[in-house]
Amino acid sequence: MAPRTVVITGASTGIGRACALHLDDRGWDVVAGVRKQEDASALEGDASDRLKTVMLDVADQESVDEAARTVGEALGGRPLSGLVNNAGITIQGPLEFLPVDELRRQLEVNVVGQLAVTQAFMPAIHRGRGRIVFMGSVGGRTPSLPFLGPYVASKYAIEAIAESLRLELLSSGVKVSIVEPGTIKTPLWDKGYEHFDEIMGWVPPEARDRYEGPMKRSMEFARKTEERGIEPQKVAERVEHALTAKRPRIHYLVGADARLRTALEPYLPKPLRDRLLNRLLLRP
Repeated sequence: MAPRTVVITGASTGIGRACALHLDDRGWDVVAGVRKQEDASALEGDASDRLKTVMLDVADQESVDEAARTVGEALGGRPLSGLVNNAGITIQGPLEFLPVDELRRQLEVNVVGQLAVTQAFMPAIHRGRGRIVFMGSVGGRTPSLPFLGPYVASKYAIEAIAESLRLELLSSGVKVSIVEPGTIKTPLWDKGYEHFDEIMGWVPPEARDRYEGPMKRSMEFARKTEERGIEPQKVAERVEHALTAKRPRIHYLVGADARLRTALEPYLPKPLRDRLLNRLLLRP
């Protein structure tokens, strides 16, 4: 492998795939973490011969350790220039009735798994004073929307992880950034929509009476918003800047809606916001 090597988790679809293909096109040696062989074959078919895939389930410590060993052997003692912690899932539903195991699964993938991967690759990162990039969300900077509590909680947690790790690594020369997209055209939300019927199957009849209508309205609102979202390529370009800039930013807000939400947040009283959301999404 050439000296400029990056590992990207969650590279099967969406933002992760866009990052892998963009950095491959820019001359990086990309190691793309995927969970299925068919995803590996599809990604490799669209990339140069430099791009390699590795089976990586961030919620499985054995898988994380094996991926780190595989990459370490390929590097042969050379440094890892970058790690992009992108893997993530979306769990949504009314918190009053959400199975606690689903919240655990959300945090295991989106938070614990990110730290497990970071720890596993840190020796190679340290060797070259490389970069670490976390994939956050504007949802980790602004209040949650209804029924997205588990997902947004995971993104708030990643903000804290990235902030603490950045401070802890200041003297080492390893730089840490977090990318915070707004609305992106990505299959992540499609999977959430597909999850809706399963969610309704979990909850008792009184929960369906109370929440099914508002959840449908919320999901339809999210779908329409997503149609106006930006392409994952825009996120990939910000990730490249975080990996290559002499002075990378700590935070990268991506998308006009992300910047607008962050700018308006200090000036929008929460009671007013609550009334607006109630009228738009929750009230029959």
